[in-house]
Amino acid sequence: MSNLDPAFLKSSPNNRIPAIIDPDGPGGQPISVFESGAILIYLAEKTGKFMPSDPRAKVPVLEWLMWQMGGFGPMPGQVHHFLMQPDGPAKEYGFTRYHKETQRLYGVLDRRLAGRDFVATAGGPSIADFAILGWAWRHERHQVPFDDLPNVAAWYERMMARPATAKGFAVELS
Repeated sequence: MSNLDPAFLKSSPNNRIPAIIDPDGPGGQPISVFESGAILIYLAEKTGKFMPSDPRAKVPVLEWLMWQMGGFGPMPGQVHHFLMQPDGPAKEYGFTRYHKETQRLYGVLDRRLAGRDFVATAGGPSIADFAILGWAWRHERHQVPFDDLPNVAAWYERMMARPATAKGFAVELS
């Protein structure tokens, strides 16, 4: 389905991926959900996995999910954009600006992970961990080595060692 297809636009009015249609939504009726954070929250609530039910434990999951949505996705995304530009002042300015912020965000993540296995636990990894991993797996493309980020490096290894993570990364990107 093309993202210009009216059926896709009905599911994703922002005309962007990701978007899902759950044929077995609330009340057994189909439901469409767009935007990665909304999809993760919907699926966590539907399955009862990767999101604590206790409100106090839920807050850090939501905080770190929003941290990823507002910073750790957009800033590395800008690094990707400017790395692809022709050499010159625009590339240099854009890359420098967004790379510094991306490095800062990795530092925030490293400090958060000090003394804990996951960013925000749900008895294991949470939807926040999954959202962040979706960008952290491209750390080499961001030109951010983990040499000075030991907590991120250990978290990354734990996350990538999960069989479900390996299964997810085995799916071919389209």
